[in-house]
Amino acid sequence: MTVGFAKYAASVAIALIVVPGLVFAQSTDELQKQIDEHNSQITTLNKEIAQYQAQLDTTSQKKQTLQNVLSQLDISRKKITASITVTKKQISSTQLQIQQLASGIHSKEASISGYQASLGESLRGLNQTEIVPFAESLLSTDSISDAWGDAEAISQLQTAVRDDIARLAGEKASLSKTKTTAEQKREQLLKQQKTLVVQQGSLDATVKAQKELLAQTKAQESTYQNIIAQKMAQEAAFEQALSDLQSKLQYTVSQADILKAGKGIIRWPLDAVRITQHFGNTAFARAGAYNGKGHNGIDLAAQIGTPVKAALSGVVVGTGNTDSVRGCYSFGKWVLIKHNNGLDTIYAHLSQIGISAGQSVATGQVIGYSGQTGYATGPHLHFGVYVSSATQVMKLGDATNKKTPCYSAVMPIAPLSAYLNPENYL
Repeated sequence: MTVGFAKYAASVAIALIVVPGLVFAQSTDELQKQIDEHNSQITTLNKEIAQYQAQLDTTSQKKQTLQNVLSQLDISRKKITASITVTKKQISSTQLQIQQLASGIHSKEASISGYQASLGESLRGLNQTEIVPFAESLLSTDSISDAWGDAEAISQLQTAVRDDIARLAGEKASLSKTKTTAEQKREQLLKQQKTLVVQQGSLDATVKAQKELLAQTKAQESTYQNIIAQKMAQEAAFEQALSDLQSKLQYTVSQADILKAGKGIIRWPLDAVRITQHFGNTAFARAGAYNGKGHNGIDLAAQIGTPVKAALSGVVVGTGNTDSVRGCYSFGKWVLIKHNNGLDTIYAHLSQIGISAGQSVATGQVIGYSGQTGYATGPHLHFGVYVSSATQVMKLGDATNKKTPCYSAVMPIAPLSAYLNPENYL
């Protein structure tokens, strides 16, 4: 062993602390600039969406006229379009962040590879020094000072190896964290893409409702008011027939069939909740609605095109549209879901249905979009909870001989005792 080894050890020690160059530094900065631009645009768009919402809140409080309804639909369309743009920007920003993280992962992997190569070289050097005992090394050198110099170089190399092992462990931990962040960003991207699909569905439902309203009314206020008056008159006849049927149904609901009430058993079917009419003997019911039998669900404020979600996982028993029967103003477009806890939930007055009979749905899954179909003089969601064992989907005419415009309409039918207060389970 000679003094030459001291120079070798020192050069290896220096090599161990040299970090590989940041190959992606420039592109990373460029990516960050693009991300910042997207985030700035998102902030601006969110302010625009808030303004649209304020306009919607104002118009919804005005008298129900054709012009106001069309204004609401137009503002809703603009709001949803802006929301779609925001989601697209968020998707682009997330994709850029994933690209940025991938760049960081590549850089860290290169850094780890460099550390590993240097560490391997230093370990081979240490292995060579360990082959020759210190005493033999001392005898083979020209002077004692040379031997001590070699020993000091070996000590420095050992210290450098320990430091490099620590740095390597740190790099690996950092790499693992970066990869976890990248995986989370990918999950976020998938959620954003699903949100985009839902928002597009809302836009489609809103545009369709707007076109249908214009086609029905031919843009005439008088025609619109006549339609509302007709709905109210036909609804009275339907409620009378339904009330007679409910009273005659022979099925008796026992307490054993009724799920014990409890909060959180089912979820709200809308993200933003505002109850406009409660269950049972409401003021509207006392004024003569529902033939004096009370409101069999709750009404929730919802602009046309608002995503409606399953309150609990289950199977779709049926879907329908009572508006397809001329003069029948009842549920409009509806969905009935059967759950495995003895409850059925109904969602009515939809503008668009997004699922079909026999389909399994998950809690929170979008099943359609709110609207103003059926007996609805304003946009809202009718949400009801029934006892499963006492509820069936059938043609109204198959259960009663009383002729009404809804005689051939298919809908969920249940005795009065099968209607449950949704608020007892939400």
